[in-house]
Amino acid sequence: MRKAALPDDRYPAVSDLRKRAYKRMPFFAWEYLDSGTGEEAAMHRNTDALGRITIMPHFMKGMIEPDISTELFGKTFSAPIGIAPIGYTSLMWPGGEQILAKTAKEKNIVHCLSTMAADTMENCGPISGDNGWFQLYPPKDPKIREDMIKRAKDSGYHTLVVTCDVPAPSMRERQRRAGISIPPKMTPTILYRVLKRPEWALRTLKRGRPTFANMVKYVGNGDGMNFNNIVDFVGSEMGACLDWDYLKEVRKLWDGPLVLKGVLSVEDAMQAVKIGCDGVWVSNHGGRQFEAAPAAIDTLADIKKAVGNKAKIIFCSGVRNANDILRAIALGADFVFMGRPFIYGIGALAEKGGDHVSDLLQADLINNMHQLGIETLEDVRKREVRVDNQVVALPK
Repeated sequence: MRKAALPDDRYPAVSDLRKRAYKRMPFFAWEYLDSGTGEEAAMHRNTDALGRITIMPHFMKGMIEPDISTELFGKTFSAPIGIAPIGYTSLMWPGGEQILAKTAKEKNIVHCLSTMAADTMENCGPISGDNGWFQLYPPKDPKIREDMIKRAKDSGYHTLVVTCDVPAPSMRERQRRAGISIPPKMTPTILYRVLKRPEWALRTLKRGRPTFANMVKYVGNGDGMNFNNIVDFVGSEMGACLDWDYLKEVRKLWDGPLVLKGVLSVEDAMQAVKIGCDGVWVSNHGGRQFEAAPAAIDTLADIKKAVGNKAKIIFCSGVRNANDILRAIALGADFVFMGRPFIYGIGALAEKGGDHVSDLLQADLINNMHQLGIETLEDVRKREVRVDNQVVALPK
């Protein structure tokens, strides 16, 4: 029987990495990562909804050889696993964007860099190679839009992801209680919290204060190195302009795979396909935007049934382990992304963290396929799946 090599036994689950990351990251950075919006009902709804899904195992299968390799947009990956875009990653762990880009290349999974990353696409793109995707928050200025898309292509990014579910900043009350502000303010409380995390502090001192690095070149009058000016620019020029005509213009500018991220309704999914998107990314932004949104997993099957094979279905929001990956695939996903688990990894283990999470998830995925008695990821859709103990009809 084939078994995957198990990673470090000190951290055998994402939850173990989460506990260690909490002890190594400053409180404000932790709150930025781990919080939702409002009373965080949407964030908890995501994980609760995934936990209500069960898959029926079949035994007596003899020796099986699980294959977790996955083809997507003309490339074969080692597993259906992607590192979701998280803005300002280097706030949570200095140099985090490049660490995760290296993991994507070395482990043959996907890394999606955020527009609001603290490192540039020019630095990170060559590291991830064609395992890199770029996530675009839509700029209002057509010239900036065109330039950002060209930069992404020139940096080697394979797939462009347009995020649609941030029409305005959310309230993020928990972050505000923690004293998080952009640009950061060095209050006595913040300084105390930094000094309590000496490794983070020393790495940040060496690297420099994180900023929205991809935006620097667009801030005029030579003010691109002034963080206040960058923040003002982002607030006035980014977002709140995305509509279907905008997406059509992006489709004209980008000749590679195009994905619309943040879709929860069948209507939006079908319109994205009609415009020419190659993928529909089902997500509620990890519960960080709209507290009354449905759990992303609860919308997945209907979207898959509507879209069929017209586009690839990508999923994130609430995924914490390999069973969650299998649950999403069973309900129609072709590929599954995670954000927080990989940040927990680098927060806990620095440069080794991304690799550890990838190894952990891949080993867990293979093990659970043994438990189910399946050899391919497609086989999970042939099993009985229940939600709240009610059998569901799986999308074909």
